[in-house]
Amino acid sequence: MTLVSSTPLLQAARANGYAVGAFNVHTLEMLQAVVEAAEEAQAPLILQSTVGTVKHLGAEYIVSAAETAAKRASVPIALHLDHCTEFDLIVQCIRAGYTSVMIDASMFPFQENAAMTKRVVEIARAAGVNVEAELGKVGGVEDDIVVAENEALMADPDECRRFVEMTGVPTLAPAIGTAHGIYKGEPKIDFNRIQAIAGLVDVPLVLHGGSGIPEEQVKRCVSLGMAKMNIATEIRIVFSDAIKAVFAQNPDENDPRKYMVPAKKAVKAAALEKIAMLGSAGRARDFK
Repeated sequence: MTLVSSTPLLQAARANGYAVGAFNVHTLEMLQAVVEAAEEAQAPLILQSTVGTVKHLGAEYIVSAAETAAKRASVPIALHLDHCTEFDLIVQCIRAGYTSVMIDASMFPFQENAAMTKRVVEIARAAGVNVEAELGKVGGVEDDIVVAENEALMADPDECRRFVEMTGVPTLAPAIGTAHGIYKGEPKIDFNRIQAIAGLVDVPLVLHGGSGIPEEQVKRCVSLGMAKMNIATEIRIVFSDAIKAVFAQNPDENDPRKYMVPAKKAVKAAALEKIAMLGSAGRARDFK
């Protein structure tokens, strides 16, 4: 298959009560691992790269790797640019072949956020590319975007309705109490807020800060309308821990294959767990 827009993947997920796993990948091995997991589980997949990863590896390299994976896979795969505040970089990634982009203007007032989002939607629509936007502020750290806990704001359900109507954005990430990174305590998710937002907008909703949320809470979020969950920190940790374990046993190891293979296996195992949790295993059949 070729890379696909994430719009139909997420619309099908919301309509059928499951969520698509969106995994932030930073190396070829991480990309291969989550693709292998999706293929084994026969689940639709969203590959994600942060702005930092795009600047580190280059959009064209990432797109080429993702396109190769998609051609070899039997499941639908989308490629998403996560949490981007730079209009020019969004355009660059669309031109390179990304099939989904996120314009994060959540740090601006409502009207400015809506205007910036609408501009991206208009450009992306012409290329058949999905757009994700954020309303409210999700706490924590994502690349160089830092939102302190006391600055994190919940999304207002009526503002979500107005925002979707004003911008035509096909995917919305409302702040509902999650945070980027690993939680120090129990996440304070506002489930009533998710239900209220889902009742007012018909677009798929995105759960940011998915790493470390207890399984029962994830499943409840999905049942209420969350159609995409972002997973970044958790797979970064298992990838790094597997490499550290190799060097702990053999500090002089100098063959990358000897530590990348176990790291790749660890990411694949973690991805399979997330896919099962989200209920997307076997749902690749929705697109065949």
